[in-house]
Amino acid sequence: MIDNQPKKTKAYIAGVNLNDQNFDYYMTELANLTEANNMEVVGQSFQNAESIVAGTYFGVGKINEIRTMAQGLKAKVLVLNDKLTPVQIRNLEKLTKMRVIDRTELILEIFASRARTKQAKLQVQLARLQYELPRLHPSENNLDQQRGGGFANRGAGESKLELNRRTIGKQISAIKKELKAVAGQEEIKAARRNQTRIPNRARDVNINAGKSTTINGLLREFSKEGADKEVFVKNMLFATLDTSVRRINLKDNFSFILSDTVGFISKLPHNLVESFKATLQETRDADLLINVVDASDPNMVQMIRTTQNVLDEIGVKEIPMITAYNKADKTDRNYPQIEGDDILYSAIDPKSIKLLANLITKRVFANYKKFDLILPLSAGKELAYLHDRAQVLREDYQDDGVHIEANIAPDDQGRFRQYLA
Repeated sequence: MIDNQPKKTKAYIAGVNLNDQNFDYYMTELANLTEANNMEVVGQSFQNAESIVAGTYFGVGKINEIRTMAQGLKAKVLVLNDKLTPVQIRNLEKLTKMRVIDRTELILEIFASRARTKQAKLQVQLARLQYELPRLHPSENNLDQQRGGGFANRGAGESKLELNRRTIGKQISAIKKELKAVAGQEEIKAARRNQTRIPNRARDVNINAGKSTTINGLLREFSKEGADKEVFVKNMLFATLDTSVRRINLKDNFSFILSDTVGFISKLPHNLVESFKATLQETRDADLLINVVDASDPNMVQMIRTTQNVLDEIGVKEIPMITAYNKADKTDRNYPQIEGDDILYSAIDPKSIKLLANLITKRVFANYKKFDLILPLSAGKELAYLHDRAQVLREDYQDDGVHIEANIAPDDQGRFRQYLA
């Protein structure tokens, strides 16, 4: 049988621990990111140090150790846990005879391979150019850096460098302009969804902890379309960058919009935070956030902290949140169960999905108020408005009008007080 799967590049991961208590978590996450970039992690090293070596990141002894071990494991790429300077990368490549990529470059490569929509592709291009601009170097132009007698005493290499910088600057400006136009279109779509008065609920996730499996479980349980509307599932960080939006119809005419946002990781590059603010618009517009965390992972607390840090960076504040501790089936705890405002559950367990739906309903519709109304038979527009933007529990046509029992959102309650029974 012929294996058509592309052969994965062997990678060796390494980092410097500056007495960081979360270092092991960061290295585990780095390994997951490396695997997500279609590479095989064959080994890893770290160095405890008080500070980073300015020119080479590691000390000379550690570099020699890494080169020997990586060569023995036939690794072709050295992946490092921090953002490195161009000088550090070039020096390490000379000393290790390997391709060297830092954490930021790794994430950019993953994002570039996952982008599908026009907006996501533009955001990746912008982040890539912003990453490359300060890293341009005259030696990469294949021209001399300085030649005597040139215009204004500048060599062809230096002039080429300035030209490259201007070119990238223009590309960045053009992409920002195009992104602004695309973001405007997305805001119009979001506004239309908001006008329906169906509450939005964005799922924000810091690691691959079963978010898509949870969404598909809700769809199978409550959506007639079921499998046709299920979202892509793969056990990989950033399996997709594109936001999936689904409508969940619960019992008693309760509905909400479910958004599956891009996953969050620690030490997210600043350029990507800025570039992906538009992608995370669904999160900023949410009525309720669901932070899905792997309950079986020893780094659970750090995962929660990572999510909160990214939310703070993108300006998401004062939105109610449920922490959903998934994968309870891999622990020895009883599930499903509500713990205060949070839930311990398993995304593959139907009982868990139903309990999660009940918790969401309770939190999203907490401020809705029940009204008994009598609408005139001629008030067709008002009746249609109620069906679109409220939860109609009972509807009865009588001689004096349409008798309605409905849960109404706070913003619409004043509109219908004149029809109180």
